[in-house]
Amino acid sequence: MKNVLIVDQLKKVYPPASRKESEFCAVDNISFSLKEGEIVGLLGPNGAGKSTTIQMLIDTLEPTSGSIKFFGKELRANRSEVLQHVTFASTYIKMPWRLTVMENLWIYALLYSLSREQFTKRAEKFLQFFGVWDQRNKSIGMLSAGQITRIMLAKAFIPHPKIVLLDEPTASLDPDMAHQVRDFVKTQQAEFGMSIIYTSHNMDEV
Repeated sequence: MKNVLIVDQLKKVYPPASRKESEFCAVDNISFSLKEGEIVGLLGPNGAGKSTTIQMLIDTLEPTSGSIKFFGKELRANRSEVLQHVTFASTYIKMPWRLTVMENLWIYALLYSLSREQFTKRAEKFLQFFGVWDQRNKSIGMLSAGQITRIMLAKAFIPHPKIVLLDEPTASLDPDMAHQVRDFVKTQQAEFGMSIIYTSHNMDEV
């Protein structure tokens, strides 16, 4: 199997906020690769730089140094082409609160050129699985943290991407739902051959 992602000596350093403070290194020369159809776990306590790494992988945060290559192409030079095949879900990224669940998901699906028919079929399938189908016409602001997490997961898998980046996907879920999510991720990976990055602070989970 060939690599679909290669991260080489990735580093993120934040400058000092004041003269009395020193610079802060959030990610210190991390290197790893992800192969076709593989699940790779990034394990670390809160504050270890997992979310910072994910932000750099989706190009919402510029690295201080190092390189990120998807499908053999540098991310920053080929952003639009590369990210057409990459989705993510994070408990730390907010969705537009005034929009309904379906409106949020549809806007995201349009970025991946899904037809209305494809979207409707997949959205119902995933929202039913996560037990939030009945909430589909409610605004995001009316939902619990656990419900929003499940909707974020549905959002990531609806486009059937080649690569999925999951940042602490079970952080706000009860143990039963967390177990279902892990099984769901493995099932999707096996069925569609997706490559998945999965971050967690829980060693047993990874």
